[in-house]
Amino acid sequence: QVQLVESGGGLVQAGGSLRLSCAASGLTFSRTTMGWFRQAPGKEREFVARISRFGSSTLYANSVEGRFTISRDNAKSTVYLQILSLKPEDTAVYYCAGNTRGSGTRDSDYEYWGQGTQVTVSS
Repeated sequence: QVQLVESGGGLVQAGGSLRLSCAASGLTFSRTTMGWFRQAPGKEREFVARISRFGSSTLYANSVEGRFTISRDNAKSTVYLQILSLKPEDTAVYYCAGNTRGSGTRDSDYEYWGQGTQVTVSS
């Protein structure tokens, strides 16, 4: 079955950086658009970034543009999210997601989801 496993979260101070990883299995990774979403306490899950199947196209939420970088390594079936200049408002559970049907920024566009990794930013 399809599995997406995130890692790399943790507790960091404001201004710090993190690199999240998501390892995929059970799907044809190179045919899957990959996205990152996050859910802060008491808020709905929101789109963060997505990357096209071969990495030629990326899209970011306005709130993270310039600080977050999504990338992928199809040989390793892994997608990454580099986060710089972390802010307390970046505190959330970060989820990776896979979309084999096209591209999009809505939860419903993605068929496969990881279990999430917690990112906590202290001020």
